Amino acid sequence: MSSSSPILNSASHLASSPIVSHSTNTMGQLFGPEANPLLRIGRRRWMLQAGLTGAAGLSLPSLLQAKAQGGLAENKKRATSVIQIWLSGGPSQIDMWDMKPEMSPEIRGPFKPISTCIPGIEICEHMPLQAAMMDKFAIIRSMDAGASNHTPITFQAANPKAQRSEIGRQGGGYPSMGSVAAKFKGPNRPGMPPFVALANSMVADVYGAGDLGQQFEPLDGMRVDGKFSMPKGVEAPRLQDRDLLRRELDRFRRNLDSSVSFQQQDRYTQEAYDLVLGGAAQKAFNLTEESDNVRNRYGRDSFGDKALLARRLVESGVTFVTMSDAWGHWDHHGDEVQWGGIAKGLTPMLPVLDRGITALISDLDQRGLLETTLVIVIGEFGRSPVMTKTAGRDHWPGVMSFLMAGGGTKGGQVIGATDRRGGSIHERPLGPGDLAATVFSHLGIDPADHWVNPSGRPTPLVEAGKPISELV
Repeated sequence: MSSSSPILNSASHLASSPIVSHSTNTMGQLFGPEANPLLRIGRRRWMLQAGLTGAAGLSLPSLLQAKAQGGLAENKKRATSVIQIWLSGGPSQIDMWDMKPEMSPEIRGPFKPISTCIPGIEICEHMPLQAAMMDKFAIIRSMDAGASNHTPITFQAANPKAQRSEIGRQGGGYPSMGSVAAKFKGPNRPGMPPFVALANSMVADVYGAGDLGQQFEPLDGMRVDGKFSMPKGVEAPRLQDRDLLRRELDRFRRNLDSSVSFQQQDRYTQEAYDLVLGGAAQKAFNLTEESDNVRNRYGRDSFGDKALLARRLVESGVTFVTMSDAWGHWDHHGDEVQWGGIAKGLTPMLPVLDRGITALISDLDQRGLLETTLVIVIGEFGRSPVMTKTAGRDHWPGVMSFLMAGGGTKGGQVIGATDRRGGSIHERPLGPGDLAATVFSHLGIDPADHWVNPSGRPTPLVEAGKPISELV
């Protein structure tokens, strides 16, 4: 992984962190940057260095103690997670999951449909691996993308009010689903970040916390290589001695912040350092630990590597992962643009997508993680039912298709339908709020809950939506 963009390491002084809004999750704040400005970089990226968690004697020991005393309700919640695969640019519903073979060539496009393992469901000929395991996938063909534009904002927030505007704040201050998960649920395992983004561009392909707060921004997972190491002068073998551990880290803490008191509870302090020294975060980001067979199954390309890393992260305790292959990769206006038209652009891309997502679903299933991990494959909108003069399709917010799998959802089905041209919703219209309610319910977050915006106004997590009932 690239380490070209250095990131300063950060830790959160949990005890002094202000309560920003309703239902603040203390576990989620373990990775917040708000306490020490010397330990963070920029406005939207932050990193917790494993050594600093315990070195400052801040929050993990007390969290472990509270856990043992039954003081942290979130530890009683099911360890559910989400992997959101972002198809940047807007994938074509007609050429992938909602084909119209009976229509004229300018509508049906260049590809042929193939049968799947579920009678009556057909998808594109270039996705045979999905076809063979369609029993694991639900295709949603009736999502209204009318509120969305050419950014990840609306559908990563799953909120029609979260939009790009030429005036004012991006997204209107509404948070992404990943940031909501970071605040209201936190990580599934102490010592791991709650929300990680895997994208070449954090600006173009990832939407963050909005007005929810900087501590709930995603971790930039593409630029963490080598950042999970012990502080200089503190060596792991020497920390096995509890007394020496205290002396070394007390000295380090004084240098870091003399106002922070060191936790004296022997058991919980040692347990915290055991977690730190175990290197869970560092280990999760290390793809070299995977066998050649596994890496080859995912595909040794950007999409495959990110999908495999997403699996490693949720397996290690990350709650929400958003991954994107490349910015604008699915924006197939025609052969004159960078990504080409439908035949030129999609023909080489669809097998990569097909291999990566089926490897991910199979891997999660084999590891016993599919039942608790919801996988979403989605973009910002669909593409026009009539092809352009240069063999592509234009933006089409009227309707889009997307996939869902895992997380206890029912696969082997199609939800909703478009008209005969594939350009408008014919039955079972769904909106961004329905997606949000489905995701939050899976994570154990009450869709009826709210956050408090900077003006002090309670703001609902879900705007006009409810869980998609067919998925249950």
